[in-house]
Amino acid sequence: MSQRYLAETPILDFRSGAIQAIIAERGWVSLEPAARIGAAYDFVRNDILFGYNSDDAIPASSVLADGYGQCNTKGTLLMALLRALEIPCRFHGFTIDKGLQRGVVPEVVYPLAPRSIIHSWVEVLIDGKWVNLEGFILDQGVLGALQETFPERSSLCAYGAGTDCLQDPSVEWSGQSTYIQKTGINHDFGVFDTPDDFYTEHRQLSGLRGLFYRSVIRHWMNRRVARIRQGHVPTIPGGGDNLLPKQASIILKEAV
Repeated sequence: MSQRYLAETPILDFRSGAIQAIIAERGWVSLEPAARIGAAYDFVRNDILFGYNSDDAIPASSVLADGYGQCNTKGTLLMALLRALEIPCRFHGFTIDKGLQRGVVPEVVYPLAPRSIIHSWVEVLIDGKWVNLEGFILDQGVLGALQETFPERSSLCAYGAGTDCLQDPSVEWSGQSTYIQKTGINHDFGVFDTPDDFYTEHRQLSGLRGLFYRSVIRHWMNRRVARIRQGHVPTIPGGGDNLLPKQASIILKEAV
């Protein structure tokens, strides 16, 4: 069974020179399986900054070259690293409510954003069970800035975060599932062997809207993320209360 979760694909191009170089340079192959997962996870979480690439379906080597990514692209790189380290993993696709991106998407174009945005997390097989990995999306610089800006808040659904425990989210690898956007989930597409399989069926922002996103909007969003990382968190309508806790908990039960 696990061989299907170790295969290389055009998107999971883990035999690329740059990915193999990172693995060799860091000495991850010599680690035990749980430590391999943790090393790859920590690298993707903090060495690859939170940001927006040109497309969800770019190869892992391109995400590494960019040095930044969001849920889907950082997940692609994590999957490629895990498979290169002989750790079985798979893709779980969802959509999230666009309110989770408020504060990152400029307000002037926010009404034009799709109501539901493609989202995913990585599922890794360890000790005979599947563990969900989603907490790698926000680097510590962004997460720390949000924690400092909202010290009294536990729930936040904005600025790229969707959590009911902002001050102590389950983002550190400890052998258990990690999350940082799960309260924004509003639809579950299910599990796929690879991101290639998922993006064959599900794509977003095509045509002129996609061109506008790739050429203008994502650069604008990346500048806003950089300012958030520096502690300049913009004020937004609703203050980040974009999903009712009851709604989020029902969706999560269906998704996990």
